[in-house]
Parts: sequence; structure tokens; C-alpha cells
Amino acid sequence: MMDIRKQVNNKSAPQEKQRNYNEVIEYLDKHWSFNADIKTLDRMKQLDQAFGFESQKLNTIFVNGTNGKSLTVHLTVKLLNEEKLKVGAFYSPHILTYNERFSINGETISNKVFTEIANTVIDKAEELNLKVNTYELLTMMAIRYFVEQNVDVAILEVNEGGKFNPVNICNAKVATITRAIPVDSTMDDEAMKVVIADMMGIVKPGTWIVSGDQSKANLQYMNEIADSVGAYWAMPIRKLAPLAYPFEQLHGRCAALAERLAQMYIENFHNKNAEITFDSLLSKQKGQRGRPTLEAKRQLELAPKKTIEQFWHEETVDLPGRFQFLDKEKPSVLLDTASNVDAFKNVLLGIRLLHYQRPLKGLTIIVGAAKNTLHQDEFLKLIRYFFKKTSGQLIICPIENPIPGVQEEETWDIEKVTNDVKSMKIKAKACKSFEEAFESAKKSVDERYGLVVITGSHSIVNHYWRYKGIKKF
Repeated sequence: MMDIRKQVNNKSAPQEKQRNYNEVIEYLDKHWSFNADIKTLDRMKQLDQAFGFESQKLNTIFVNGTNGKSLTVHLTVKLLNEEKLKVGAFYSPHILTYNERFSINGETISNKVFTEIANTVIDKAEELNLKVNTYELLTMMAIRYFVEQNVDVAILEVNEGGKFNPVNICNAKVATITRAIPVDSTMDDEAMKVVIADMMGIVKPGTWIVSGDQSKANLQYMNEIADSVGAYWAMPIRKLAPLAYPFEQLHGRCAALAERLAQMYIENFHNKNAEITFDSLLSKQKGQRGRPTLEAKRQLELAPKKTIEQFWHEETVDLPGRFQFLDKEKPSVLLDTASNVDAFKNVLLGIRLLHYQRPLKGLTIIVGAAKNTLHQDEFLKLIRYFFKKTSGQLIICPIENPIPGVQEEETWDIEKVTNDVKSMKIKAKACKSFEEAFESAKKSVDERYGLVVITGSHSIVNHYWRYKGIKKF
């Protein structure tokens, strides 16, 4: 293990600086690129050591994969809350504020606590003369926050990679790979194996691992890696959780994956030695020979046990920016942060499902994306097929003020994208700003029964809320 004393500057340690909230945000915004290309956990380990190895004081669940991570974290939190656990969640990325990344039992961290923890971590990094980047700072902040708040378990979203992701200084008791899909059509099987191996770097000896991937080849490779490191491989997710329409088809697999994650944690760790689990949604009561007693029947009649099916039927998927339907707006607005072809395909499916439920009188999809994310042949094929079945139009707009750290710094070429879309015989136009695009979209659909969809990136969803004057959720 590296000795942190070697990292301390020979000069006297710098005096701690108490930054206010806005100064902390400015600091974080400026430090995303610090050593971001150097794949190592050394800086995180040194910072963790300086705080007394707080990473080892947390029970953690890791959520990794290409799509569906934040949603899986969100639903796992809700399930574990039903089990009366205090649950921390670390999300990535955010839409409006950094605070969104930190929550306990669904409640976002306050500005005051955020600022206090940020100052502590930033000051310690500077005292050690560590050139840490923003994601490393945020990860250490999350670990400190959850330890201080004494959570039962923390669910950590792995924003990218795996082996060298800062969260990997913790040892996951349970982990998942939601899906592993190619970022573009040129990736072959060997390239995907490299991606999967990196994602599976979060798995340690004794970790329980499950995946929602639907590729047999991917699952087989994950299984082999899990076996090689001494992890416990669970049967992959096949079913969809019975969410209300239209969310079963959109988010049903993420929900089923969340159910399995929560169940594995409850049964293998939280309730491992418990004898009574009657109130649990996820853990079956210990076996009992013979028929239930009259008293047991009477108690069940007086206080019927809620089932997992009832939980899903009643559950509302309310995570901002994940197929977020604002039906009180005129016209209705749908927000989704889909930033790759696979996620965009799911958005189009959801639009069709809404149309089946209530025929739309006008549909306009505003797409604002980063360079080299959506604009590819598969994207053009998807929208061509979609608009053959559903009438509407596309508005292509740029990303003007990207969210720091979301890798959306460079916007796509709106004129080229628009021309490519028009060549597919699809009604489309380019707008120079989101404001222009949204004003045009509102006029193109019926105020009561029309729909404006805003998608393509986290930043474009951010643009909508800024346009509405909303600065935080």
C-alpha cells in the first residue's frame, strides 16, 4: 500500500479554505479533466487512507452497464426502503445540480451538507498535494457522506469503465451489469470483450453478481470472469417486472434487475442470520412444516402482506429525465436523457406506446446530441422506420451549454444531421438554439393532445429546465 506521507508537500500544510456553495461548484466544474485519462486507483486509495479507510466501512451495491444504471439504482433504493433499510445512492451524472448525485432514502443532499463535505475532501486532497479530478472528489464525498449518515447500504452507480472507476476502492457485496452494448456498429466481439472485462472489474471475491444483458455471448463471458475471481454468478434477468403501462415494456427489465439486487443483498447479507422475515417483500419466511396455524391465518387476514407484484403495480417511475412525462404542460412534454442509439430506440418505443394509449394530435421530437453519439446509420434507420408508422417531425438543435463532466462538450453538426435525416424522406428542420426549437415545436402540435419530446443528451434536458426557469429539482 502506498504511504500517503510521501505525497505531502515538504512545506507546511496549506490552511483550510472554507468555500461557499457557489465556489465549490466552480471548483468542481474546473477539475473534471485533472488526470482523467490516467487509469489508476492510486489517488483514490491515498485519499481514502487519509480519511481512515472509510470505503471499507460501507456495505455497497455497484450498478454498472451501458444503459439503465440510474433507473436501476433508483428502484433498488425504493425496494430496500420497503425492507426498512437506510439507503444511500450515488448517481452519475446530474441534470441541474451536483446535489442530485447524493441522496439518502430518496432525499437529495442539502446545499449546506454538500458544501461542508466538499470542503473537507478538497482540503484533504490539496493538503496531500493530490491532483484529483472532480469525479474522484465526488466519489470520496459520497463515501464520507454515507459513512457519516450511518446508512445500512450504499448503492453506487459506476459512470464508466469499472476496474479503475473511483467507486472501486469499495468492495461490492452485490453488483450488476445492466447491459453491455456496442457504442457504435463498428465494434466486433473482441472489442466488446475488452469492454465487458473492464466493466466486470468491479467484481471481487465473494461479490454476488447478476446481469440484465440479453446476449448469451456476453453473459457467458461475464460468468467466466465471475468464476475466475471467486464471485457468485446469479441467473440473469429474463422477465419484466409488472409496472403500470407503458413502463413495463420500457423499464420492466431494470425493475426486475433492481428486485434481484435487493433480494440478493437482503438474503445474503442483511437477513442472512435472521429467523423472522414475515414483513419482507423480497425474502421468503423461513420454512414451516404442515399447515399454518389458525392464529397465523387470523393475523394474515387482519394484516395482509403486501406482495412484490402489488409493489410494482403501485410504483411510479419518477426519476427526472428518464421517460419523464409532463402531462400538465400545454402541450405535453416528454423528457429523456437518451444519449446512445439503444436508449433512443427505447424512447421511440415509449412514444408509440403513448400513442396507442391516447392518439397524439401532433408529434415533434427535438433532438440535441453530442458529436459521435447518436448520428450514425442505426439512428437514421430507427427514425426512418418510426416515422413510417407514426406521423410527426424532427427538430435538430445543438448543445449550447453542456453539463460539465458529462462528455457532451462538443455538439453535433446540426446542418449535416438535418440533411441526412431529410434524405430519408423525413420531415425535419434545424434550429440554432433550444429556445428556437422549443418555440417552433409548441406551435407545430395540438396544445391539448399534442406531444413535444426532448431527448438526445443530458444537456438538452438541462436546457429545457433552464428555459423554464428551474434551477434545481
